[in-house]
Amino acid sequence: MSHDRLAASQSGTFKDTQVKLFDYRFDVKTGFEPRFTDADLVRVALCRVHEERAEHFTLMQEKVWNPAMAGSPGMIRGLFGEAPGHEFLVLSMWRSAAEHGKYRAERVERLALRAQIEADVAALSGDIVALEPTWIV
Repeated sequence: MSHDRLAASQSGTFKDTQVKLFDYRFDVKTGFEPRFTDADLVRVALCRVHEERAEHFTLMQEKVWNPAMAGSPGMIRGLFGEAPGHEFLVLSMWRSAAEHGKYRAERVERLALRAQIEADVAALSGDIVALEPTWIV
């Protein structure tokens, strides 16, 4: 397939692409390594936080969310980062979709209330990325 035909078939695939650099703030669970051979999925959450709540949001990530994730079976490691404009990245790596799903079902709602996430977060987006073992190098 020629490059032009391939490009034409992918037209409209991406919209409003953005690139942001997040500064590392701290690990989630253990020392983060960019190694993917032991994980089946990665959860990425992007949070835009109200300016006056940024310090509280960071504290809750460290004192509420991190211990809960770290204590969940199947959670391998992750990181917490910050970008200008009170934007934060929470990346967590999981051994399986089932283990991540169990954590979500059993704990997230209760943790969100405890961390007062609705008062902190202006916008939240994210996704779960299933890792394809044959693509890992």
